[in-house]
Amino acid sequence: MPVDKNNSNDNTNKPSKPKRSWVQKYGTSLFLLAATVLLINFGLLPNLGANRRQVPYSQFLEQVQADKVEQATIGREQIRYQLKEAATSESEESRSFQTIAVPQDQKLVEILRQHNVEFTGSLADTDDGGGILGWLFMLLLFFGFWIWLLRRAAAGGGAGGPAALNVGKSKARIYSEGKTGVQFDDVAGVDEAKAELQEVIDFLKNSQKYTRLGAKFPKGILLIGPPGTGKTLLARAVAGEANVPFFSLSGSEFIELFVGVGASRVRDLFKQAKENAPCIVFIDELDALGKSRGGGNSMIGGSNDEREQTLNQLLNEMDGFEPNIGIILIAATNRPEVLDPALQRPGRFDRQVVVDRPDKIGRKAILAVHVPNVKLADDVDLDKLAIRTPGFAGADLANLVNEAALLAARQDQDTVTMADFNEAIERVIAGLKKKSRVLTDTEKKTVAYHETGHALVGSLIPGAGIVEKISIVPRGVGALGYTLQLPEEERFLVGEDEIRGRIAIMLAGRSAEELVFGKVSTGASDDIQKATDMAERFVTIYGMSDKLGPIAFDKPQSQFLAGMGSPRRSVSPQVAEAIDQEVKAMVDGAHQMALQILDDNREILEQTAQVLLQEEVLEAQALLEKLEQMQPPKGLDEWLRTGKLPENQDLLPSMN
Repeated sequence: MPVDKNNSNDNTNKPSKPKRSWVQKYGTSLFLLAATVLLINFGLLPNLGANRRQVPYSQFLEQVQADKVEQATIGREQIRYQLKEAATSESEESRSFQTIAVPQDQKLVEILRQHNVEFTGSLADTDDGGGILGWLFMLLLFFGFWIWLLRRAAAGGGAGGPAALNVGKSKARIYSEGKTGVQFDDVAGVDEAKAELQEVIDFLKNSQKYTRLGAKFPKGILLIGPPGTGKTLLARAVAGEANVPFFSLSGSEFIELFVGVGASRVRDLFKQAKENAPCIVFIDELDALGKSRGGGNSMIGGSNDEREQTLNQLLNEMDGFEPNIGIILIAATNRPEVLDPALQRPGRFDRQVVVDRPDKIGRKAILAVHVPNVKLADDVDLDKLAIRTPGFAGADLANLVNEAALLAARQDQDTVTMADFNEAIERVIAGLKKKSRVLTDTEKKTVAYHETGHALVGSLIPGAGIVEKISIVPRGVGALGYTLQLPEEERFLVGEDEIRGRIAIMLAGRSAEELVFGKVSTGASDDIQKATDMAERFVTIYGMSDKLGPIAFDKPQSQFLAGMGSPRRSVSPQVAEAIDQEVKAMVDGAHQMALQILDDNREILEQTAQVLLQEEVLEAQALLEKLEQMQPPKGLDEWLRTGKLPENQDLLPSMN
């Protein structure tokens, strides 16, 4: 399918319409004509079926008794009859009448015999001619409907036509040269990926530079990374910079109910690509098409015929064209571990480009891309925003800027302030404020001590970050309060001492409730779940347990998708018991240390919680004075390093 290079007002490909045959031109008319004839034939349009005048039943009887009726056809509801020529001087059509039958009249047949009227019965109240002629018209009706489908197929046109006859055509969205609307300047925070893809642009523009030395450019480039990091945006930017046609579609668009349709669409896609070379073909969510064959989610026999045929066709097509003809296949996925190995061998997707979450400098660059269209106040600092948004992907940062602008507009402000961005960060992390969720005094007091416990313990744990805010205002689905801690610097590795400290911070809220009220609430359920998960990873994945050693007992999790962990490897009952004992010992130790920290700083805990109950929100400035007074308990550093608690430190039994 050629790309329209002259139309600058439309990014998509619009092929010229083919010459229409007489079937396509008049198909709808023939269909309507056949339907009308059929309706007339079966009497569904009785007023068009015959030229008979309607008369009362009494008049019909009078004409019979006067010997004027020549013949009659008696139906269940109607009686059609014709007068004798001697009875009227009108034409034959004018001698035809009909009347409504009266079922109660049992003497009608006897009267007709007495006056020598030729009569017969009828099962239907329509005109004669049903039979073979009716079936013929029924066939014409279906023939007309088929012609109508053909016309719809022609009207749909192109690869993306909606008609059923185009089911085997590729559904790729086609952009003309340079009309993707995205350049490299619109993509920020992924400098390494941009540098890797710059070579693709150079090859498409200056292929002779590479071919003169005998180099073969990779056929396929695989973009891998978490959701929202800009993989699709990068692919569109490459096409925009290279000024070549861009074919874009998702891996799920190949798969259909009917076996063989996906393979047909792959063939059609590569046929179009070869006609428009040099070009870029982009397949998003490649894992929907390229999952490993014979996987655990397949049907009986370990196969999925449609998906496997489509994948096989894709592999064959990638082998079927020369490397330097100008077709570059770019695909994106956030689940590279499920892809079929045949896709990633040399000669196919042999180059992988990681598009990871941006660091602090990258987040600032992404924010700078999104804020030019937003009216910012003078107090907005992009450096601070980049520091306060660790782990945010490009899509998250775009959403953050939009949320801040919406908040400012809702309050009828002229500019977007730093306070709006701070509120937007909290909204993204913790959710919306729940003004309708009113806590009782007891609940409010419990939440205040719970969150204060998190903040106080967090202030003494190295590497945990700075406590920016404590709030007891309910947010989101189940957050009755929250403590906001932001890292002081970008971290890529975490030591075992920091993991122990993070578990202690998670359990500090529950520890504060135990210490103050002598009982616990359900508010710590999420903290306990996260603490247990982290302790289990400490033992089974990171191999940090002294007792079990550097052995991985869990299968690796997905690199880019949270919550995609695999089940534990098959282990003996003794090893499973040892793992459970190590996890419990680690959580109990963190719980014990959190209790010790809060007990040694009980006065600060009480004072801070009381202020929080009055103010509901404490910012970093108000917390700084209290947190600077915190004193670490004896043996904290030793516990963080080795996990061993000081002797005679046992607050847990007194809490029970």
